Amino acid sequence: MAAILPPGVLHYGMQLPIQSQSKIYAEAWEENAGPDDLAAIAQACDRGGFAYIAVCDHTAIPRSHAPMMGTEWWDTMTTLGWLAGITTNVRLVSHVAILAYRHPLMTAKAFATLDVISKGRAIIGAGAGHVEAEFEMLGLDFKDRGPALNESLELLDLALREEFVTYEGKRFKVEDMGQRPRPVQGPRPPIWIGGSAGPALKRVARLADGWLPQGSPRATYPDQVAELRRLREECGRGDERMDIGAITEMLYVGTPDWEVGDHTLSGSPEKIAESLRWYGEQGANQIQIRFRNRTLQELLDQIEAFSTQVAPLLNK
Repeated sequence: MAAILPPGVLHYGMQLPIQSQSKIYAEAWEENAGPDDLAAIAQACDRGGFAYIAVCDHTAIPRSHAPMMGTEWWDTMTTLGWLAGITTNVRLVSHVAILAYRHPLMTAKAFATLDVISKGRAIIGAGAGHVEAEFEMLGLDFKDRGPALNESLELLDLALREEFVTYEGKRFKVEDMGQRPRPVQGPRPPIWIGGSAGPALKRVARLADGWLPQGSPRATYPDQVAELRRLREECGRGDERMDIGAITEMLYVGTPDWEVGDHTLSGSPEKIAESLRWYGEQGANQIQIRFRNRTLQELLDQIEAFSTQVAPLLNK
């Protein structure tokens, strides 16, 4: 596998609101929102040429973390499967699935099914996880999460490529077990790996088709991209094109008449597009965006404004 997004273009996607409501980024109105609201947002992104929409992955949040993270985290695969049925073109990403929480063949079955029902729009976003209590609840060793992710990725890759699988690792042993349905995308749906620390970049370089950075502000982003490219060369994958992502600042298209925060990029479409083109200049071919808003309608208006006014300027 390699990059799936057409070259020469800066694509854009969004992690959906409502389905995850961390206090870091959720807007107040989301607390009382439901599936009809989420459907309207997903369909607006579909109409607006978004490359993907993304859904998070947490099983349960410890009370100690709830004041910051909240406890509203919808099931990843249930939500993505439903979104597949109400959209047409936009790709569907888990951002990010904690693969260690499930047997890799369960994960393979879920994503193969998603790929079939979405007619080839699934992207596997994978990560190591960060909530220690969640690992403990599931009987897993938090300190082992990196190696567990690596082994899960190896078996997942094999199971999505081949109907019958034989594999033996430290954590998983499979002997001649077969799965259908087979994914639509060949040889398998793409795997994008999240994380920005050193071990995560090594994992991306060795095992991924794309990178979903987490914790990569503009100050460090160019060096991280350069390090990723260096590691890809070391792995013998330097000639393979990959999808390199970036998470932008919060956006507000236009001049807001309310306080949107110091770290929000706002203003004219030309100003926003010029600023976002910087990510492409550093090597990104997809940016993940999110908008400040006070209501569902304001968010829908922002999505439309970005799609019709900013997006056409991204690739000038």
